[in-house]
Amino acid sequence: MHDIRRAVPRTDVLLADPRLDDALARLGRDRVKRAIGAAQERCRSGELTGPEVIADVLARLPVGHSALRPVVNATGVLLHTNLGRAPLSAAAIRALTDAAGTTDVELDLATGRRGKRGRGTLAALRARVPEAAAVHVVNNNAATLVLAATALAQGKDIVISRGEMVEIGDGFRLPELLASTGARLREVGTTNRTVPADYAAAVGPDTGVELKVHPSNFVVAGFTAAASTAELAGLGVPVVVDIGSGLLTLDPALPDEPDATTMLRSGAALVTASADKLLGGPQAGLLLGAADLIERLRRHPLARALRVDKLTLAALEATLTGPQTPTAQALHADPELLRRRAGSIAEQLRAAGIEAVAVESAAVVGGGGAPGLELPSAAIRLPDRYAGALRTGNPPVLGRIRDNHCLLDLRTVPTESDHTLIAAVLACT
Repeated sequence: MHDIRRAVPRTDVLLADPRLDDALARLGRDRVKRAIGAAQERCRSGELTGPEVIADVLARLPVGHSALRPVVNATGVLLHTNLGRAPLSAAAIRALTDAAGTTDVELDLATGRRGKRGRGTLAALRARVPEAAAVHVVNNNAATLVLAATALAQGKDIVISRGEMVEIGDGFRLPELLASTGARLREVGTTNRTVPADYAAAVGPDTGVELKVHPSNFVVAGFTAAASTAELAGLGVPVVVDIGSGLLTLDPALPDEPDATTMLRSGAALVTASADKLLGGPQAGLLLGAADLIERLRRHPLARALRVDKLTLAALEATLTGPQTPTAQALHADPELLRRRAGSIAEQLRAAGIEAVAVESAAVVGGGGAPGLELPSAAIRLPDRYAGALRTGNPPVLGRIRDNHCLLDLRTVPTESDHTLIAAVLACT
């Protein structure tokens, strides 16, 4: 009787196979050995033959250093949450590498004593928003609101408009987050109209803060009204403004998007924002405002649980001080140049026998920023069968389906990635 176990390659023989050398160097012996063990089990069960084991191991191991795979974003959504929002600049990526080893993150090399954590990052953020007397950084924007509500309004009222009680995705609801801190929500106004008098009637001895939240992923149109930050600033309690998408100063390309500088000038005591959206940095939450409030937040016990690591600090500082980010480049891309790129790429693909056409397109900011705003763009139109093949290719390319065609929008594809895009489409034929 044939013993199937004799057909299973030995572990030491497989580990010595040169086809696994790269995987061993990237992922380590233990991880590769576990993959080999799983493939050997499939071989014993008859799912694989001995010669197929190496190919199976390679197919099941990640192609990079982790399970995360770089993706070409051709969706036309600048800040795609499922793709990690803002892509980092080259400067931020270099800063990550520099910070990955031993660093002086909490050491003053001149004195040899403990130094202030994140001092370079905080100084860079202050320099970008001089209207903020002080700044602090936590691990995301939800954390900024948790920290502010806990430190300033625990056991007290947070006065907030009913029209700003938002859900931002995946079932995450702002009212539930705020209530979890022990603060009481005092809802005022209506879904479509909240005026200054509504806030004034609610403010009292038990009020901790007035909270304004930018409804960044939807638009309410028609018979509407909202109280401004300036109108709320004189009611005797701190005004906290969550601008959401991280715009630090006005941008003509985003005329309706609130920015930190304007909110502080208008009287906000505290502004909160994300760093991984329009700012174009790593995931982090920004707190900017009055020095006494920032100090209360910084010294609160919860601040330690919400602090960022050295990699985030390094990438954020490089984002704040470095050249224009990929997000800014995509936002301000010249539509005419996008059309020329689309025409050139489509022509090259047609020369290879692919049914490709350059078409007009409309990109969006995404990531909870500038809802309703469309950015003129250009795309490559392909038969819809390309969508799945591109998504599962190497590298994966994510487009979008429109009118039964696959569109590859170039506003979210850096110019230097055009050759990668072309090669990916050619590989699908």
